[in-house]
Amino acid sequence: MKKTKAAVVIILAVCGNIFGYDRLTGLPFASRSEVIACNGMAATSQPLATQAAIDILKKGGNAVDAAIAANAVLGLVEPVSCGVGGDLFAIVWDAKTKKLYGLNASGRSPYSLTMDYFRKNNIEKIPPYGPLPVTVPGCVDGWFELHKKFGKLSMPEILAPSIKYAREGFPVTELIANYWQRSAKTLGEYPNFKEIFMPAGKAPAKGEIFRNPLLANTLEKIGKKGRDCFYKGEIAKKITDFMQKNGGFLSMRDLAEHKSEWVEPVSTNYRGFDVWELPPNCQGIAVLQMLNILEGFDLKSKGFGSIEHLHYFLEAKKIVYEDRAKYYADPDFNKIPVRELISKEYAAKRRQLIDANKAGTDFEPGNPDSDTRDTIYLTVADKYGNMVSLIQSNYRGMGSGMTPDGLGFILQDRGELFNLQDGFLNSYAPHKRPFHTIIPGFITKDGKPFMSFGVMGGDMQPQGQVQIILNLVDFGMNLQEAGDAPRLQHTGSADPTGDKKAGSGTVFLESGFPKETVELLEKMGHKISPQKEDYGGYQAIMFDSNNHCFYGASESRKDGQAAGY
Repeated sequence: MKKTKAAVVIILAVCGNIFGYDRLTGLPFASRSEVIACNGMAATSQPLATQAAIDILKKGGNAVDAAIAANAVLGLVEPVSCGVGGDLFAIVWDAKTKKLYGLNASGRSPYSLTMDYFRKNNIEKIPPYGPLPVTVPGCVDGWFELHKKFGKLSMPEILAPSIKYAREGFPVTELIANYWQRSAKTLGEYPNFKEIFMPAGKAPAKGEIFRNPLLANTLEKIGKKGRDCFYKGEIAKKITDFMQKNGGFLSMRDLAEHKSEWVEPVSTNYRGFDVWELPPNCQGIAVLQMLNILEGFDLKSKGFGSIEHLHYFLEAKKIVYEDRAKYYADPDFNKIPVRELISKEYAAKRRQLIDANKAGTDFEPGNPDSDTRDTIYLTVADKYGNMVSLIQSNYRGMGSGMTPDGLGFILQDRGELFNLQDGFLNSYAPHKRPFHTIIPGFITKDGKPFMSFGVMGGDMQPQGQVQIILNLVDFGMNLQEAGDAPRLQHTGSADPTGDKKAGSGTVFLESGFPKETVELLEKMGHKISPQKEDYGGYQAIMFDSNNHCFYGASESRKDGQAAGY
């Protein structure tokens, strides 16, 4: 009898909302309560990386030190998303200067690869794998730029956790094992991939211990000898020798001339909150454009999951992504009207294109007045008040498949995102940065840090960030619930690579939205698909300035963990 009563109590606790009972903690969509701590907080997509960040903070390191340490661990334990062969973007709140700093650590295309090569070989789109999509990896230089400006501990200390795990091994999680096995089917044919990432001839399964001593050696050299070892020294030579031997184009000149760029973050105000993003070549300003359009609608009174909420969100996304396809590219090669694109006046004009009762099917990019797919996201805050919003990626999961001899990592395939047609801002050119999907986010309020956050997942990233902000600001959710609430994703807008998908595209909805709303969307002309889609991965830290403590939240769809002390 006692066992039966206990079972009933558990069922009611889990399913309380269904029967009208309040849960003890959290809110309707929250998978758990928020994490709260005062001395420091880290939120990453893998618990081992989160713990590495916390350990660095406890050793006396600051938020930047901890973010680099966590990123290095993620490159080892989550190679299906990131690594030293990829690129990096970051937004840093510096408590000393009370200012935000933006870092664009994305790499450029090879000097020796020209548009003529693609034409002569009848290549109309850069392939996703192999040597052609490989661009200079910017991650390592990004680490050293962040460290030079803000770091406290030495780089050997910062990289020590990742080196230890690489030598001793770590158990692969279920989710990462799944992605790993998918990638292995595609990338196993590329040189050195099997030897490093398919021990015993297959990708690691859940719970298997994976070691990468070659990556440990690489990280050790980077820590001791500095960034020049990677871009001008022995690592650079190994990368370029490998690429030249296997039909690639990266040269010592490409690596030696690489540099990250400190950029000014740009912002818009959404109902009293200043939302900050980095300007192109990344897609961050899409978040600001969407918010500006949505600000004209009373979403709060309609409620989460209402037809107004979902319809206006989808229409704003379609409109903004047409601008994204036309204007977002490397600013070194183009004069991009960023200020005009994120202005309230421009948003008011674009908002008029939305029909309240019908799904739009073919929006065109605007003409602002002017004189001119897989990722990790992490965020760290320290006791001094510094906060880091950092995102890093290989692009398509494990990247290009090109795995340089003896280094233990895969080179990214970001070059796939160039357009091979002439006359576009994102058209391919040598020594040019491609359009980039990865975007760190940050919010301030009244000039003070409020929240560092990000949502992973290619084209989903701006859509995901906007949904998080709507959940927090319009629908009153807490930090964890805002990320756990069901999401939607629209696919099918114009693409910066030159692809133009027909019609209004497809709307993918997670379970949890009202059935009546979904039926109304279909009647309005939205194409709804029951097919599963990647809805991103979310991490966030919120600063409570009254109590001087941090709230942390992490994605329930992935292996993520938020932890503090």
